[in-house]
Amino acid sequence: MAVATLSSKFQFGIPKSVREELGLQAGQKFTVISKGGVIGLVPLRSLVELTGMMRGARIDGFR
Repeated sequence: MAVATLSSKFQFGIPKSVREELGLQAGQKFTVISKGGVIGLVPLRSLVELTGMMRGARIDGFR
């Protein structure tokens, strides 16, 4: 398990093993989600990266 420490400036670094596993880049933006005392970081993806992601998904039965 990778561990990060929050600095006095409320910053932290993402451990190298996690950066490499997820292919994260310097300057990349994240959505920060807080729920039930847990913080989640979700990398923002460009529309180009998302193209074709939902190909074949069923759209019937939704409001």
